[in-house]
Amino acid sequence: MSSFDEMDAFEGASLSARAMAARPQPYLDGLNPAQRAAVEQMDGPVLMLAGAGTGKTKALTARIVHLMNTGRARPNEILAVTFTNKAAREMKARVGQMLGQQVEGMPWLGTFHAISVKLLRRHAELVGLKSNFTILDSDDQLRLLKQLVAAEGIDDKRWPARLLANIIDGWKNRALTPDKVPAADAGAYNHRGVALYAQYQQRLKELNATDFGDLLLHMVSIFQTHGDLLEQYQRWFRYILVDEYQDTNVAQYLWLRLLAQGHRNICCVGDDDQSIYGWRGAEVGNILRFESDFPGAHVVRLEQNYRSTPHILAAASGVIAGNEGRLGKTLWTEAEGGEKVRLIGHWDGEEEARWIGDEIEAMQRGTRGLSAMSLESMAILVRASHQMRAFEDRFLTIGLPYRVIGGPRFYERLEIRDAMAYFRVVTSPDDDLAFERIVNTPKRGLGDKAQQKIQVTAREHGVNLVEGARILLAHDGLGGKGGAQLRRLIEGIDRWSAMTRGPLRARDLSDDAVIDGAPGETELEYAPPETSHVELAQIILDESGYTGMWQNDKTPEAPGRLENLKELIKALEQFENLQGFLEHVSLIMDNEQEGEGAKVSIMTLHAAKGLEFPAVFLPGWEDGLFPSQRSMDESGVKGLEEERRLAYVGITRAEEICTISFAANRRVFGQWQSAMPSRFIDELPEAHVEVLTPPGLYGGGYGAAMPQSNLHEAAAEANVYNSPGWRRLQARSGARGMSQPKESRNVTIDMSAVSAFTMGERVFHQKFGYGEIVGIEGDKLEVAFEKAGTKKVVSRFLSAGNDVPF
Repeated sequence: MSSFDEMDAFEGASLSARAMAARPQPYLDGLNPAQRAAVEQMDGPVLMLAGAGTGKTKALTARIVHLMNTGRARPNEILAVTFTNKAAREMKARVGQMLGQQVEGMPWLGTFHAISVKLLRRHAELVGLKSNFTILDSDDQLRLLKQLVAAEGIDDKRWPARLLANIIDGWKNRALTPDKVPAADAGAYNHRGVALYAQYQQRLKELNATDFGDLLLHMVSIFQTHGDLLEQYQRWFRYILVDEYQDTNVAQYLWLRLLAQGHRNICCVGDDDQSIYGWRGAEVGNILRFESDFPGAHVVRLEQNYRSTPHILAAASGVIAGNEGRLGKTLWTEAEGGEKVRLIGHWDGEEEARWIGDEIEAMQRGTRGLSAMSLESMAILVRASHQMRAFEDRFLTIGLPYRVIGGPRFYERLEIRDAMAYFRVVTSPDDDLAFERIVNTPKRGLGDKAQQKIQVTAREHGVNLVEGARILLAHDGLGGKGGAQLRRLIEGIDRWSAMTRGPLRARDLSDDAVIDGAPGETELEYAPPETSHVELAQIILDESGYTGMWQNDKTPEAPGRLENLKELIKALEQFENLQGFLEHVSLIMDNEQEGEGAKVSIMTLHAAKGLEFPAVFLPGWEDGLFPSQRSMDESGVKGLEEERRLAYVGITRAEEICTISFAANRRVFGQWQSAMPSRFIDELPEAHVEVLTPPGLYGGGYGAAMPQSNLHEAAAEANVYNSPGWRRLQARSGARGMSQPKESRNVTIDMSAVSAFTMGERVFHQKFGYGEIVGIEGDKLEVAFEKAGTKKVVSRFLSAGNDVPF
């Protein structure tokens, strides 16, 4: 709408309003036609369908400024809702910048919860509260629910209070009070969830308190039951603006719809293709139904992207086109050129991490035919947090600075520290700090008083806490359930410690290798352990009850913690014993300096929403991992479509370079399993993708990275490059296809062959350079290369190091 059109619209309005409409509007000058249309369409409902990187925040803030600049609304008549405090602060700052002054008098710009608190304090008595009510955090909420569960005589181990908290939170997200919970949910929490929900709400009133879910729930209830009050706010809020509308849950949707029924001037900004929070209550249907919820709505599509290259946008559009539940839009950019989306397959996850680490260092040096890039301009976005471990280990090994966004580093996670504390006690019973951490984890009925008894006994006898506990039990100093559980723990520690060693056996001291050994003399020594340290670690976690604790935990975090524990067990395979692994972790964590400076970012795809980086790596694109098998099993097509939206979000985080990778094999529960490339890979448009020859497959040829137990059998069966996943990628690769490296073609491993090389011998490989042989198995050699790290190589591809001139 032009200034003249606006003057026509204000025909008959006051002189001051008409004068305001005629003022200069410099904030409109930088808008593209679609953005400007969204800003100037001020009457009636408007849906600003804004794709990734299309400047939706700029358009939204310009609309707020336009409303005030034209006199359509005073600052206190505008309700602007965001999802985060950071977004609210940014919006307020931008409005002030556009107006050329500090923004004052906008009391209704904030998050859903912040605005609801203001409203609820004004009308608290309508829901049985006082205006000075307190808001419980999650810890206080859980403590209160535990009291109610205990009072009902419910076994907290079978039915944890945290599970009840999640169920109640889900009901509140759906705006369900206890009396409105549907019959289909009656079986929740062993058929006692609804009654406990009612008790919980009553107890909150008695405490004059709310939890975060109540802030919206109470206001929805007030608006639904007090029409006069609702009408007052409907008149008050002349214009409503909502950011990230695709992330709203049912309660937020009802809250907004009730308020918007007055003037109907509601503008929602969102992207149905970026709705990725269904697991926490977000309903993509809210944005899909906008036109039916608000008849006559204007839908403005923001499709011009200012972030990414044409190839990246085309790749993202190709993937998201597979979703049926979307309103539809096509991103485009005026920018030209740029790198195609790079696609690469690797033999296994460790090789994937090595390649990405090398690639990051090369890009930092500017040796990939591109300008040198800083570490902070690069990010690795994973589907599941357990994928981070391989990258963290690799980066710590090569000294590449990194930061984990949205959570602790792998070895700093709660479940990993707990598990490693168990391993520390088993390998070193003197580690009192580790024992203190695990003695009551999981719960064994050993409270502060019981633990003090153990400590006092240990000090009195001058022994470690494990021995102190043993002495206390021997003298019946601790009875009941706690005593019985402590006895089981100590017996377990003794048993697990014994399993780190093999049985005692006699050693002949007359052996030539033993100096001063008289004929017939022997000594006792421990034979190699019968149980591998990897199996032992799994036994420790299972028999201690630690794995079971997380299996019985029904919170959303529990599956991720179990995945991290599996990843920890997998990490042990690279070491000879538990002690070596613990030393490795201690050393690398000690060497890692937090400090400031440039670092590569590692985060989950969910945590990356709203961020952007010049270079993005998207590893682990394999069916079952991404898309997540759990999401598809639990939610079917709906879950698959949300996974596809997550892929779209990941690709559109990249500004210049986007690299997608997958592995042909992943180790699951200690066993190698073939992995199929993600179905999303075949949805990438071929014209915008470059398939790279996988360097992770040279050196050692076929089978070099396979587990030793499966190596010969697999080699006899078939070449890995005949698998469907590799053939599918190879067919699309053109001249630079996924053909196997020269060394790997038709190579078989002879496990019975006698190698011409010896342990410790210096060798040379044409690609990897010089190295030393550290392992021999048939004609397969394990070589520690000076620059390329340790790799398994078939002997025919090696030369004696002394035969190669320097």
